[in-house]
Amino acid sequence: MGIKKVGVVGCGFMGAGIVQVCAQSGYEVVVVEINERILSKGMATIEYYLGRDVEKGRLSQKDKDSTRGRIKGSTTAKDLNDRDLVIEAIPEDMELKKRVFVELDKICPRYTILCSNTSCLSVTELAQGTSRPNRVVGTHFLSPVPPSKLLEIVKTDSTSEETLETVRKFGRSLGKEILVAKDTPGFIFNYLLLALTGAAVKLLEDGVASAEDIDKSMTLGLGHPIGPLALADFNGLDVGYMVSCAMYERSKDPYLAPSIIMKKLVDSGHLGRKTGEGFYRYKKQE
Repeated sequence: MGIKKVGVVGCGFMGAGIVQVCAQSGYEVVVVEINERILSKGMATIEYYLGRDVEKGRLSQKDKDSTRGRIKGSTTAKDLNDRDLVIEAIPEDMELKKRVFVELDKICPRYTILCSNTSCLSVTELAQGTSRPNRVVGTHFLSPVPPSKLLEIVKTDSTSEETLETVRKFGRSLGKEILVAKDTPGFIFNYLLLALTGAAVKLLEDGVASAEDIDKSMTLGLGHPIGPLALADFNGLDVGYMVSCAMYERSKDPYLAPSIIMKKLVDSGHLGRKTGEGFYRYKKQE
């Protein structure tokens, strides 16, 4: 089947980015949020980034207007009842995601493919709560969504080849390179990222080197655009700690156990760039 109409549940930073790339790629998008205040904030985020692209010459005003015209906001999940594909992009709370998938399964046509933007939770568990596990996949977009070159598709043992191929084509139409992973803790990207971040944090905890020098070893030594500790600050230490906890909970692998220093920072409210302090300190305007 071909995808023409897309739905997105959640218009936070990730959801807004997913809505933007889908609309820019020509899809009619309905995005649903729990109330008008959060929806308006998400729409403003989309407007800001589209406007910035116009200012920088990456997008024409005409294309911006047509992109914006393909986006409809709603606070009613029933407005997703004619979508070909729906992407859930809400916080990483398994019980909350399960409830969303049960609701979508009731609302959406039988042909609708249900996707989760989860970065670490079990897609299989989400699929089991529906009557269409063969039409459920993970679509793990990387942050920030519009400039990111990758889309990680997570298949379960129940995901049909037709569903996988349809979502693969959809992802490519968004300008993404596709990775396909089995439903294992962290999939590909976050499993590798956690290993790198964990090693960097261990070096810092052991006093081997400063955060700056640890990060420089990766930016200057391997050409990474940002070091692992600075990246953790950018993504939010609360998010990184939650992902680490979720992966450890699924696997019980000591290698994936969350770090003590990250827990201390999160408990202290030092969550990285968004709070002005994490592994680094940031100016307020940043």
